[in-house]
Amino acid sequence: MNSILIIKPSSLGDIVHTLPAVAAIRDAHPHATITWVMNPEFTPLLRGNSDVNHVHVFPRREFSGLRKLRPDLALDFQGLLRSAFIARVSGAKQVYGMSDGREGSRFFYSRIVKVNRREHAIERYLKLAELAGAQIGDALRCPLPTGDPLPRFDEFPPFILLHPFARGGRKSLTNRVIEDICRAFAPTRVVVVGKTNRNIDVAENCVELTNQTSLLQLIRLIRVARFVISVDSGPMHIAAAVNVRLLSIHTWTNPRRVGPYNTDAWIWKDGKILRVSELENTKLKRHGRPFKIKDVPTLVELIRPLVPIDPMIA
Repeated sequence: MNSILIIKPSSLGDIVHTLPAVAAIRDAHPHATITWVMNPEFTPLLRGNSDVNHVHVFPRREFSGLRKLRPDLALDFQGLLRSAFIARVSGAKQVYGMSDGREGSRFFYSRIVKVNRREHAIERYLKLAELAGAQIGDALRCPLPTGDPLPRFDEFPPFILLHPFARGGRKSLTNRVIEDICRAFAPTRVVVVGKTNRNIDVAENCVELTNQTSLLQLIRLIRVARFVISVDSGPMHIAAAVNVRLLSIHTWTNPRRVGPYNTDAWIWKDGKILRVSELENTKLKRHGRPFKIKDVPTLVELIRPLVPIDPMIA
């Protein structure tokens, strides 16, 4: 197989979930030319990624240039009508997809791999990689760039990174909860990141960097943070890949299916904090509830021993 097209234009977390599958495909086809179709805002995720030869930048609703690709195989990791159409327009000799494809996408596939919709996204994507000839072992590669340092930001003393915002309804933390988390960890710095239209009344120990970081700067902050607290979001999945000290807050989403793919990470769900490794044997409420101010002390109890107060700022 000389050329493989990876179709996963978005979103941030979904692209991170696809990286181990693409790494396994590269290991199985070391001499193939691998091209990834991706929306422009996410292309920095592939900086320095030796598994991918080319990135075909795909602005939404612009299909020009796809016909020139003509790969031997197109792999639809998105599973939507648009992504299946991309595969067809590319002129691929074969198109592989997953059984949970939606919007009629499966009609475009040459072969379909059966996946369990209740499994984690990474596990579903690995099954598609297997269909393309990959061998999946215990150790997975998830190559992400080192990131870019933020100008005028000192990475010492140690800090806690808080990412409290998400696009999905009811996932984001309220301003009062954000402010309480910051105050609860004083004098340790709490760096607040993410995209938001809100104004936050930050405590003295809080470094407010919302709407001020590029994707690569955000990756750097996630890597060097002493601990990461995040709602269910794309940056949380980056943290799961590069920082073992992570707590993911899940209100209505299922952490088994969309939580951190890292057995050492913690999750919060419906007032409980537990390790990802404990999820399989734990009964969780399906819908859960919002994270409230009364839940902040349980965060401090978990995190403070792992991020002791630096004597230089005490």
